[in-house]
Amino acid sequence: MIKLTQAYRLLNHGPTILVSSSFNGKQNIMAAAWNMPLDFDPPKICVVIDKKTYTRELIEASGSFAINVPCVAQVDLVTKLGSYSGRELQGTDKFAENQLQTFAAKHIAAPLLTGCVAWLECKIIPEPHNQNTYDLFIAEVVAAYADERVFSNKGNGQYHWHFEGHDALRTIHHVAGGAFFAAGKSIQAQNT
Repeated sequence: MIKLTQAYRLLNHGPTILVSSSFNGKQNIMAAAWNMPLDFDPPKICVVIDKKTYTRELIEASGSFAINVPCVAQVDLVTKLGSYSGRELQGTDKFAENQLQTFAAKHIAAPLLTGCVAWLECKIIPEPHNQNTYDLFIAEVVAAYADERVFSNKGNGQYHWHFEGHDALRTIHHVAGGAFFAAGKSIQAQNT
């Protein structure tokens, strides 16, 4: 039997993400492990952003954020970006301090981090009760991009993750205490 206080570890296997935000000339980026898809059309996602974070302050002010899906090659960076608040920095931000390379989003102000394997531009769907009570943000995905070396259409009209031959590009999945899993071999059920 597992202690209930540890039960989340059984389900906390989705990809760890980096959430970037920007408002009024300020920007930030933070790691987040609790996220999931919510709907298909229009696509929606959920992500938990603690009310104490600087990222949340910028998200609430701008009404948007970006999800950057990091990979094995970035695991140390993810740990570092998740270990301190951008609010602590005076006269700089996490992007400048860590010499992060970014590119511009098309529909939102938040920067997108190079080196990741996927990016989603998101606009908040206001749900004050969920946001204030559970720190849960629901957002519509207004644009999505992926590194075609590991996520692409394999000819059947559906996109798939395929990491074979690209171990450094495997997504990472935070368990707790700095421990991660890397996405494994993709397997396909025969009855689909």
